[in-house]
Amino acid sequence: MGVRQGSRQGSDGQTVIHFRAVGVTLLLAHLLLVGWLTLRPLDVPWITAANFEPLAGIRADLALGPVEAARRIGGALLLLAPLGVLLPMAGGRIFVSPWVSLLRTVTAGALISLAIELGQTGVPGQVVDIDSVLLNTAGVALAHLLVVPVCRARLRRRGLPGVRDLPRYQQETRLRDEAPGGSTPTITRVGIAP
Repeated sequence: MGVRQGSRQGSDGQTVIHFRAVGVTLLLAHLLLVGWLTLRPLDVPWITAANFEPLAGIRADLALGPVEAARRIGGALLLLAPLGVLLPMAGGRIFVSPWVSLLRTVTAGALISLAIELGQTGVPGQVVDIDSVLLNTAGVALAHLLVVPVCRARLRRRGLPGVRDLPRYQQETRLRDEAPGGSTPTITRVGIAP
């Protein structure tokens, strides 16, 4: 949940870079944990058949009773839910459309969940379940909707160092690009190597 390239100049931009680095580190750690949980071989006496019918697994879970259903469905919702926060955090954007952010995050979450399910086809003891993809994706969407807009609004209000001048920077850029003679080509700043 950082800022765009234009305001990363100076020492204030270091905060944004560190924030994004923490997001990438946490994202990788979470993906490693999920991979270990879902793609390791299990020693089980029997396994159920693969489920390719949407909502059939959820109906079967609900038939087991409320406690077991809550455990199974809740587990599937929570497995990838942190991606709803970690993906935007690693992306490093504060000023972005909430709908674009949600769409981008949910799509990435669905693709990751699908990749996990496809990876499970070759793992002994693991079963492919289309409902896992649906529940994982719903968990990503819920986490994103509950956390990301609030955090972005708080960061914008608080004035994270390096973010304070971004709306003015965007307005100046827009006005310069709309000049009657067309936009003026600019050269990006390049820092001096140590």
